[in-house]
Amino acid sequence: MQTMISSHELLPTDLDKALLVGRVWQEGSRPGPALVAVRDSQVIDITQLGPTMADLLERDDLLDVVRKAEGPSLGSLDTLLTNSQMSSPQAPYLLAPCDVQAVKACGVTFAVSLLERVIEEQAGGDSARAAELRSDLQALIGKDLSKIKPGSEEAMSLKKALQERGGWSQYMEVGIGPDAEVFTKAQPLSSVGFGTTVGLHPASQWNNPEPEIVLAVDSRGQVRGATLGNDVNLRDVEGRSALLLGKAKDNNASCSLGPFIRLFDNHFDIDSVRNCQVSLRIEGEDDDFLLQGESDMREISRDPLDLVSQTIGDHHQYPDGFMLFLGTMFSPIQDRGGEGQGFTHHLGDRVTIATPDLGALVNPVGRSDQLPPWTYGIRELMRHLA
Repeated sequence: MQTMISSHELLPTDLDKALLVGRVWQEGSRPGPALVAVRDSQVIDITQLGPTMADLLERDDLLDVVRKAEGPSLGSLDTLLTNSQMSSPQAPYLLAPCDVQAVKACGVTFAVSLLERVIEEQAGGDSARAAELRSDLQALIGKDLSKIKPGSEEAMSLKKALQERGGWSQYMEVGIGPDAEVFTKAQPLSSVGFGTTVGLHPASQWNNPEPEIVLAVDSRGQVRGATLGNDVNLRDVEGRSALLLGKAKDNNASCSLGPFIRLFDNHFDIDSVRNCQVSLRIEGEDDDFLLQGESDMREISRDPLDLVSQTIGDHHQYPDGFMLFLGTMFSPIQDRGGEGQGFTHHLGDRVTIATPDLGALVNPVGRSDQLPPWTYGIRELMRHLA
């Protein structure tokens, strides 16, 4: 049995400077979600400032009201984080920190993940072919993709050369072409939070977590803060066809966010995000497997604000704001089931995604069809707020 992680490992290293907001499920006379802020190691109910996280993030006086907000304490941070890690969470416990916002994601924003997406496509979902294809593609491309600016003359010259050699791909198009891949990861209110089990579609036999920074963006396109996310990835489903992206991405409990949104201020801003190093740790419950790695945001091929501008603008509006996964460079290839078979999840794995500025997002792994179904949607939230 995996032990609980202590609260000091789960929170920003500069907690005394961090402005953290989130959502908590509480019981009592009105069971349901509450907006919270963290102050002096206590979790304070600030729902009166919202009532939704989308409303809160729209406020021009956001930083001031969060710093000064008063409200009842829902308990200590230690209690909240402990409750959230229980196999059957005990209220109050953490929810995903977003609510009615759209949940969007960007793919193939790192050269390493670009190569792995091309491998998935050419393998047609067959993990056994991955190692051979990886070697062939590295020989074919023959250069470091991380040095190529998407949409540049050099990128277009490489595109032409690869097309002539039969090596072009739809993933290469969004990886080094002018337009980023932006897709819908999850429906509003469907994401799970810290400690909750994330889900794999039962049809998938080749899958992995994707550790990412996630921006919290308001309806005007302003980035108001950031959190951590796990974009659970089904390599065999998406690898069969890019048209299966929806089936591969938007499943019960397949999107995790948290533990809190850290608001942008004088101590944490977009430059902090640009310099984050995101670590991933996967611990197997049934085989003592251990995998660790890092994703360096300095190696991202498209600037985070460019990804925001490709998501929102005159071409597309989000009146409730959106959460934007920025992509990952980490596609685990360490063999687990046998030589050449690469990595795939086992049920019961514990995934920890962490960076010092944001803390850690921890989730066990289960099957989407065996986890509690998503039932708390927008109509239920409206009834609660009424």
